[in-house]
Amino acid sequence: MNEIKEYNETVFENIKHIDEYGNEYWLARELCVVFEYKQWRRFENVIDKAKRACEISKIDSSYHFANVGKTIKMPKNASKEVNDYKLSRYACYLIAQNGDPRKEVIALAQTYFAVQTRKQEITEQEYNNLSEDEKRFYQRKLTKQGNYSLNRTAIKSGVKNLDKFHNAGYKGLYNGETANDIAKRKNLRYREDILDNMGSEELAANLFRITQTESKLKRDNISSEQDANETHYNIGKNIREVIAKNGGIMPENLPTPKKSLKELEKEKNYQGKIEIK
Repeated sequence: MNEIKEYNETVFENIKHIDEYGNEYWLARELCVVFEYKQWRRFENVIDKAKRACEISKIDSSYHFANVGKTIKMPKNASKEVNDYKLSRYACYLIAQNGDPRKEVIALAQTYFAVQTRKQEITEQEYNNLSEDEKRFYQRKLTKQGNYSLNRTAIKSGVKNLDKFHNAGYKGLYNGETANDIAKRKNLRYREDILDNMGSEELAANLFRITQTESKLKRDNISSEQDANETHYNIGKNIREVIAKNGGIMPENLPTPKKSLKELEKEKNYQGKIEIK
């Protein structure tokens, strides 16, 4: 029973991605493997059924089932276009509902995505009603949780110097700046937490860096400190490129809030007001 519980809690989280806006998603090709479908065409039939169920409910399926086809390399320098989908949590729930119920993993997915979809809906509704400072507290809690998990994964991947590892990620995202460089630019006091002095948009970019780095460390089975540091740097750099491509503001150019979260915490009890699902 304990093995089933662990499987339920981790298998879908391990292949979860976070986009540059902080939205979670799953890739259909990866979900196909987890759902134990040996042939993509059969899994794509399940996706089609799930899309129809979405449309019957008068919900825009293109938002939940975004087509993200890609090119893969073939022998003799050839290439091939393959279909893939960027799936929302709701899309995964519909796919699980239309999957083969005889598969144990499908049954687990039906429960997991049903419960988590509802939690996510509540979180999004609450988040939209938060003030900027409340969003900062919310994102800061997520980055704390993310860094705790990332540290554990990094150590398993061979990292001994966590400060150097985290600076590699900052350098990629902040065009060469280390944590100390960021602190100096923000005019922070000695050892004052830089994440406590970021706005919600900057925190979201760092959360994306954190979650995607952990995901890649696990996915690629990275086992050396050098490779882990390079991975963190490259993830940060890739996120920076995505921000630039979308016409966003570079993280170092985002304004530093007038008050740190520690200062706000003393003034108002925001922490007790915001609960992470």
